Amino acid sequence: MTDSPVERHALIVGVRPELRDEYLRLHAAVWPQVEQTLSACHVTNYSIFIVEHTLVAYYEYTGTDHDADMARIAEDPVTREWWTHTDPCQVRIAPETVPGALWQPLEEIWHLA
Repeated sequence: MTDSPVERHALIVGVRPELRDEYLRLHAAVWPQVEQTLSACHVTNYSIFIVEHTLVAYYEYTGTDHDADMARIAEDPVTREWWTHTDPCQVRIAPETVPGALWQPLEEIWHLA
């Protein structure tokens, strides 16, 4: 258990129409090591929602250094392999506020605690 406040994060990306079924198939059985790495890096309550060809992800972060933990996730070889399967299914649809990233963050404007 951590004394850090929970940070809420939401991101958006498009799913290529011709690869939508493949993306859904992949996420029907996310690789256990990918899930373990996310958990080890203080990512909890992670969900991905879909409406037509838009994906919205939400997660809570309970660590103390989000950037460092996101870098740890990006360095994990199994997660990197997972992304070679999922990234081709995705297309950026939001303004590029994080350069080079497919998933772009959403700004939280309201929260009921």
